[in-house]
Amino acid sequence: MERHIPVALAPHRLGLLLVAAAAVLWSTAGYFTRAVPLDIAALLFWRGLFGAITSFVFVLVRERRNTLRAFAAMGRIGLLFCLLSSCGMACFVASLKLTSVAHVSSIYAAVPFAAAGLAWLVMRERVSPAVLAASLLALVGVAVTVAGGMGEGSLLGDVLALAMTLFVAAFMVLRRRFPDVPLVPAACVSALLPALASLPFVSTWPAHGQDIAKLIAFGVSNMGLALVFFTIGAKFIPAAQTALVGALETPLAPLWVWLAFGETPRGPTMLGGAMVLFAVIGPIAWDQWRDAPNRLQKCT
Repeated sequence: MERHIPVALAPHRLGLLLVAAAAVLWSTAGYFTRAVPLDIAALLFWRGLFGAITSFVFVLVRERRNTLRAFAAMGRIGLLFCLLSSCGMACFVASLKLTSVAHVSSIYAAVPFAAAGLAWLVMRERVSPAVLAASLLALVGVAVTVAGGMGEGSLLGDVLALAMTLFVAAFMVLRRRFPDVPLVPAACVSALLPALASLPFVSTWPAHGQDIAKLIAFGVSNMGLALVFFTIGAKFIPAAQTALVGALETPLAPLWVWLAFGETPRGPTMLGGAMVLFAVIGPIAWDQWRDAPNRLQKCT
């Protein structure tokens, strides 16, 4: 069946495209947490609620009469995914409220190193020298950001960002290890769990229609579509490469906040973000250049 897939939409490239799209959508989280004046619990509730609705509609359109069966087929691996994803997303939103967007995104950039290590431990999945070098460069970029920009963040926020990074790395390896498990329904459940858990602690509610519109956009794009794209795309590419492409969020997240609110990152943060961006683009460009002769042969 794979020979019928256009070259531009071959599984590996489709995976890269979907994970990159998820990273772009996730990079807007800092903007939304600044744009809507609500507490952490309220943001988790609305983001999770609209994210779950979006994911459910996707599953409903895709499965139709088999929707309930698709949820039942998640199994223990699907439930484990729900747990990892829910904890990671909760840490993500909380860290954005407690520390700077630049710090959160830069610490998250360490996920390639964590995913590569976990993938090797769990599956003995080898990492190419280019990806390994890029992961190390991304890790150095994180160190530069955190060490040089302490005044931007808080210790608790940084710790939550690190916990989120480890949860996401574990999910990437889990997805790669069990590619046939229907995890898109699990994405719906993992979006709903933080919403239900945070509901009793909500102390502020949106006061204006504009805030509600932003919350809908937050949940649909940053939770619903991003998680679906990421879940599908991570099936087709190695865990370390998934993490590298996902690190595109690092330079983008501070950019949106700077454009909207003038939250300017310090010099070390910008340098660390640039290092991470180079670490992401470098291996992809190298692979494209190396595989160019093979693509020409396929075309002829």
